[in-house]
Amino acid sequence: METVLSISNLTKHFGKIKAVSNVNLQVKAGQVFGMLGPNGSGKTTTLGMLMGVVNPTSGSFKWFGEEPTHHIRKKIGAVLEHPIFYPYLSGQKNLELNAMIKECDPANIPKVLELVELSDRKDDKYKTYSLGMKQRLAIASALLNEPTVLILDEPTNGLDPMGIAEIRELIKKIAAQGKTIILASHLLDEVQKVCTHFAVLKRGVLVHTGPVDDVGRGSETVEVTADVENLNEVLLKFAGTSTINREDGTFQVSLRDGFRSQDLNKFLFENGVIASHLVTRKKSLEKQFLEILAGA
Repeated sequence: METVLSISNLTKHFGKIKAVSNVNLQVKAGQVFGMLGPNGSGKTTTLGMLMGVVNPTSGSFKWFGEEPTHHIRKKIGAVLEHPIFYPYLSGQKNLELNAMIKECDPANIPKVLELVELSDRKDDKYKTYSLGMKQRLAIASALLNEPTVLILDEPTNGLDPMGIAEIRELIKKIAAQGKTIILASHLLDEVQKVCTHFAVLKRGVLVHTGPVDDVGRGSETVEVTADVENLNEVLLKFAGTSTINREDGTFQVSLRDGFRSQDLNKFLFENGVIASHLVTRKKSLEKQFLEILAGA
């Protein structure tokens, strides 16, 4: 798989503040790559360096195996901060201006408007748009030059639940077209739902990177309920039981490595216990994220 972005020891200091420290990272073609971290972790500074709006203190990065140049950056679309649109112009007119500035083919405008589902509002003034619509128009603008890579900085910031869901579906739609997407977010749920890979930054230091699918792998926790008085004793006899907690009448059984929920279910059945409720709870990205930050 082609390496779209390669970062080597990328560092940025603002005076005594180490905003980004020796970050090494690779993003492959077709990935939806989430950069996770609390506010002040260096996500926006990193994206700023990648787009040439912030100068690195040291280190380097390459796009498509080449040094960053104006020509290379034409392959990249970005929504870094609140884009500047004219409130009294329509969405269509604003995109026409953007296309002229970017030297893009204006024939792309109907395509991007349809993609972000703003075709029916294209002639309405920008000031009449909701926050979610404004964000979708910003993404449309970033897609005007038909980029290979799309960079989004906190794409759902400030949106209501419906707006968040719309942006999430839009990101999935864009990714399905084969584009590589790099997005910065502090919303764990967002990253888990739309990203294929993620990295965690803490105070400018990269503390974890890997596939989102790996989240929750390892030992399982199983919720068990059964209509027997000595369920706790039976569960303790199971060789795969690591720890047991009781919450609201349900037993939370943490399993040892190598044991799965079906092993526990079989053991209960063989001991005359039929579970009325048996559900595997995988570790959420939130739990893993907090563990990563605590251990960093």
